[in-house]
Amino acid sequence: MQQSETSYHIPVMKDECLHWLSGRPNGIYVDGTLGAGGHTKALLATLGPDARVFGIDHDDDALAEAAKNINDSRFEAVKGNFGFMQTLLPPDYTGKVDGILLDLGVSSYQIDEPSRGFTYREDGPLDMRMSRLRALTAADVVNEYSYERLRDLLFEYGEERRSIPIAKTIISQRPLESTFDLKKCVESVVKGPHTIKSISRVFQAIRIEVNQELEMLKQGLEQAVSMLRDEGRIVVMSYHSLEDRIVKQFFKAGNFTGKQDKDFYGNLVRPLQPLFAKPLSATAEEQSQNPRSRSARLRVAEKVKQEAG
Repeated sequence: MQQSETSYHIPVMKDECLHWLSGRPNGIYVDGTLGAGGHTKALLATLGPDARVFGIDHDDDALAEAAKNINDSRFEAVKGNFGFMQTLLPPDYTGKVDGILLDLGVSSYQIDEPSRGFTYREDGPLDMRMSRLRALTAADVVNEYSYERLRDLLFEYGEERRSIPIAKTIISQRPLESTFDLKKCVESVVKGPHTIKSISRVFQAIRIEVNQELEMLKQGLEQAVSMLRDEGRIVVMSYHSLEDRIVKQFFKAGNFTGKQDKDFYGNLVRPLQPLFAKPLSATAEEQSQNPRSRSARLRVAEKVKQEAG
């Protein structure tokens, strides 16, 4: 457990997040993916006495861990998914938030805990739920989805080229009961140096489906626009191309197609202004110290100020 406890407390790209997020010392901030509270604790250390910080998470383990790490009257933990932040936060904060942080994906703690079913490195139940409130589990997906649905899921969410034979193998080996059962299905199809990558992609695809991660991301981005004040900022860290593409398109166009709308005068019409075109990556030093940071891509956008009248 020593490794999992340590990794759970390492906030990815902490300095970069704080640099781009906090502009008003006594402002209102939302950490939509609280986890163990590493980013939030660091943020609170930079803010003034009248600041207000909300931390949202739907994982009971994460909320319990954050409660151990943060003891601050300016902070309030909220149980739920950031995709519903407009409902979870007090209504009088709508349009007044200075900064929102989203650190996407699964936490190191969840990966390192076999009983959660996220990892293929140790055997565990096929669960993969980030919140126990969800009914759907990984076992439901691999044992009950049709071949076509499972095949498409592995291809779209896992970007796995060998989704067809892998899906067929899973179907033929039902019922699957553990993460090692699922791992063995992939290993029987994909041989050689690419095996681990395919296993990772399959686990990613099923995890995304179980937690409806892409749908929650889209919903969360739209609600973040409503929550932010004019010139408020949203900082998002993603860990795979599917998430990053969604964030990039929304920051660029205010929608998820990437098609930019223009007004009568040819000016772009969008709620957010990206602050840089290409995502930032963790420094080489951080990547060597915290493996999770290696795939992190950070994007930042500012809410466009609405002209009066």
